[in-house]
Amino acid sequence: MNIEACFGRHLRKIREEKRLSQEELAFRSNLDRTYISLLERGKRRPTINTIFALAKPLDIAPSDMVKLIESDLATDVAEIKQ
Repeated sequence: MNIEACFGRHLRKIREEKRLSQEELAFRSNLDRTYISLLERGKRRPTINTIFALAKPLDIAPSDMVKLIESDLATDVAEIKQ
């Protein structure tokens, strides 16, 4: 799995846990809803500015969001090596 897919999966999960629609998240983060949709589908790679913009309305530290993605990627790499 690539970083785009990992980020998308976590973004969608966190957004749904916080009970935010894509539209509401877009409004609160001042990002385009289509861009958020592309991120959630793994079609775009997030920039650090995007991670910071999304973290505040999701009430999660940007570093925690990055750690989730990194641990997911590390797990995938370990599975591939086996």
